[in-house]
Amino acid sequence: MAKKESTPNMVEQFAEFKELKNIDKTTMISVLEESFRNVLAKMFGTDENLDVILNPDKGDVQIFQNLTVVPDGEVSDANTQISLSDARADDDPEAEVGDEHTKEIIFEKFGRRAILTLRQTLQSKILDLQKEAVYNKFKELEGELVSGEVYQTWSKETLLVDSENNELLLPKSESIPGDFFRKGETIRAVIANVDNKNNNPKITVSRTNENFLRRLFELEVPEIHDGLINIRAVARIPGERAKIAVESYDDRIDPVGACVGVKGSRIHGIVRELRNENIDVINYTANPSLFIQRALSPARVSSIRLDEEERKAEVFLRPEEVSLAIGKNGLNIKLASMLTGYTIDVYRDNDEAFDEDIYLDEFKDEIDGWVIEALKDMGCLTAKSVLNTPRETLIEKADLEEQTVDNVLNILRAEFDD
Repeated sequence: MAKKESTPNMVEQFAEFKELKNIDKTTMISVLEESFRNVLAKMFGTDENLDVILNPDKGDVQIFQNLTVVPDGEVSDANTQISLSDARADDDPEAEVGDEHTKEIIFEKFGRRAILTLRQTLQSKILDLQKEAVYNKFKELEGELVSGEVYQTWSKETLLVDSENNELLLPKSESIPGDFFRKGETIRAVIANVDNKNNNPKITVSRTNENFLRRLFELEVPEIHDGLINIRAVARIPGERAKIAVESYDDRIDPVGACVGVKGSRIHGIVRELRNENIDVINYTANPSLFIQRALSPARVSSIRLDEEERKAEVFLRPEEVSLAIGKNGLNIKLASMLTGYTIDVYRDNDEAFDEDIYLDEFKDEIDGWVIEALKDMGCLTAKSVLNTPRETLIEKADLEEQTVDNVLNILRAEFDD
C-alpha cells in the first residue's frame, strides 16, 4: 500500500512540473535519482554502493545495495558488507567470500518518515530547478517585450505577473512620468535586467528603456519586423520626446512614411503607449553632417563644422532657427546629440550675411539635384556656405569634378552679383 501511495505520486508530481516548465526527461530522471541518493546517503552513511534505477513514465523505482561478502562473524559495516551465510540465504546460494552481493532495498519499508523526507528533498530540488529555469528563460529575453498584469503597486515599484505567474518588477525609476496603473490592468514593458542572487531570480522590467520604443515600432510597423526597415538609433527623454533614425533596405520603401503610417495611424498607438511622448522619425544617413542636420529638425541648418575625432559639431543657423534647434527646455538639441553621438554647439550666424544668403534648394533650376545633395552632404546648405568653402575642399569632400564645382561657383556668384 505504501508503495502505491508514495513513489508513483512523487513521480507524477514531477511529471506535472516537467510539463509546465519544459524540463527534459534526462533532467527529470537525474533530479529524481539525486533526491533518492541524498536521502539514502543519510540513512546508510553513503550512497557509493547503491544503484538507483527508475522509470518516471511508469513510476517504477528500484534500489539495489552492493555488498561485499565476508566470512560469518566478520561483518564490521552492515552498510557495505554481508556475511557469507546471509548472502547465501538471500537468493545467492553460490556466494563465496570476496564476491559482490546485490541486495534489493524496498524504500517504503523504511516508513512514512523516510518517504516524507524524500518528498521534501524532491520538492526542494524541484523548486531550485524551477528557479533556474525561470532565470535562464528570462535571461535570454533581456531587451524583449513582455506583458504583465498589475498585481500590486507600492511607492517605489509595481509588481506585475505574467501569464505563467512569473513575477516582474517595474521600479518607479523605470516607469514613464505620468504612468498610473490599476490593479488587474495589463501593461507592456521590456525586460531590462535579470539576476539570480542567492538562487532567487529577480526580473526587472522597464518602460523608459530605449528598447521599449524599438519593440513597439517592431509591433506596429511590419516592415521593421520583416527586416525591410532597420532602426539605426534611438534617443529618448521618457514622457517628453524621442527621436528615432530609420533606414530602408528597399529603395521602394519610404522608411519614415512606413513608420508614421497613413495619417499617423501607426505612430499614434505608440505615442499613446508612451503617455503622449512626441516622436520624431528621421532618415538615417552615414554622413555625420547630414545626420546632424536631420536630427536637429525642424530647424533648418545653414552650415556645420565637424571635429570627427572629438565628436563635436558647430552648427550655424539663421537667428530665427536657433530656438527651433534648441527646442523647448533644450530637448531638441539634447536628443539630437544623443541620437548622433556628437556634442552639438549651436551658433547664430551674422544677420547681414543671412539677409543675403539663399538655401541651395532655391537653385534646383540651374544646378542638378544630385550636385546640390552632394554639397549638402558635406555640410554646405546655403549659397554663402559654398562660396566660403575653398574650391579644393569642394572638389575633394563633395567628390565633384573641377568643371562641375566651377560651374556651381559661377552660378552662385552671379546671383549675388546681380
